Amino acid sequence: MTVTAQTTAARPALARWPILVAASACLLSFAVFWAAQRAAGVSMIDLMVYRAEGETVRAGRDLYAMRATEANLPTTYPPFAALLFTPLTLLGVPEMRTLATAGNLLLLVALVRLSLRLVGRESATAVLLTAAVAVWCEPVWTTLRYGQINLLLAAAVLWDLTRRDGHRWAGAGIGLAAAVKLTPALFGVFLLITGVVRARGAVRPSRNPWLRQAGTAAAVFLAATVTAAAVLPYDSHRYWTRMIFEAGRVGHAEDTANQSLRGVLARLLHTGDPGPWWAVAAALAAGTGLAVAVAAELRGERAGAVVACAVTALLVSPVSWSHHWVWCVPVVLFLAARVGAGGALATAAVFCSYALWWVPHGPGRLELAQNPGQMALSALYPLAALAALLTLWRTNRSA
Repeated sequence: MTVTAQTTAARPALARWPILVAASACLLSFAVFWAAQRAAGVSMIDLMVYRAEGETVRAGRDLYAMRATEANLPTTYPPFAALLFTPLTLLGVPEMRTLATAGNLLLLVALVRLSLRLVGRESATAVLLTAAVAVWCEPVWTTLRYGQINLLLAAAVLWDLTRRDGHRWAGAGIGLAAAVKLTPALFGVFLLITGVVRARGAVRPSRNPWLRQAGTAAAVFLAATVTAAAVLPYDSHRYWTRMIFEAGRVGHAEDTANQSLRGVLARLLHTGDPGPWWAVAAALAAGTGLAVAVAAELRGERAGAVVACAVTALLVSPVSWSHHWVWCVPVVLFLAARVGAGGALATAAVFCSYALWWVPHGPGRLELAQNPGQMALSALYPLAALAALLTLWRTNRSA
């Protein structure tokens, strides 16, 4: 074999090295993560609540009177979610926890892949290496610790928003995610506003994929909600007429884990009910965030629009637990691709430092007596979100 032939034959093997190294690093990171979670004795308490919801549906009992686990936790999601949780009752608890952990790790890889596709940096090597690091950030750790569904919902929304224009199912992911948990519905509102603005500004009628996608999201949401109402009429009536307005059922507003504007204001004002202050702040954030998202979308910056909409939804929600912030993955990747390493590393440090837990918290409502430094630490995620919105606003102005 000549030297040239040997060199040609060696190239495919060398080309495979980066992805093999990345796959090995990802598997090792995931294995260590799994062992660390087991060593920490994670309860996967939310997963146990989901299973209890499924059991309640199968038994025909009152879904919103249910209490589960030693923490006496209630049902907080719409009835459609409880229907989806019924298969969990067919599994033993150990098997359910194993499948939930494995499934969430796969969903993390999917979320990273979709996030990199969103910013135009998708490659197998980048996906695996990013997932190996992202699994250790606080929102992802806590999502797996509790057995939460945040990665599934985020991946469903990103699946929609990374489809090609005109894809027949684009919007279905947002509709299903909103039927399970209301917060993703803001993405449907974003698409609707973008479509209306585009239609009003057009010189002549043209293709409007935003309105089509918003319509698909609304149709899927309604179909899922009506299905739940047909199967669970009493629970559906009770949720949509009463439970949806009782944000206090899920916990105290001032809890450190609540990284929404309402949580920040509750700690700042030393009260469990920030009342009209939160309503005003949420309205301003919603208006500003949606304006930034629509402006980014109309100038062709889909990644910026998605990031703006995601952080706005988390800010204005009455309760955004720290594990809801798995959207930090596309946020950091967007900043790395569009702003540079400095902003991305600073934001990544916020979500990987676990610093919000360095303040007094736990039983006794200790958060109501925080000093200014502690308040700043326990507001890190909203501050990072506001910084991202400010960056996008400046980008829109300079474009």
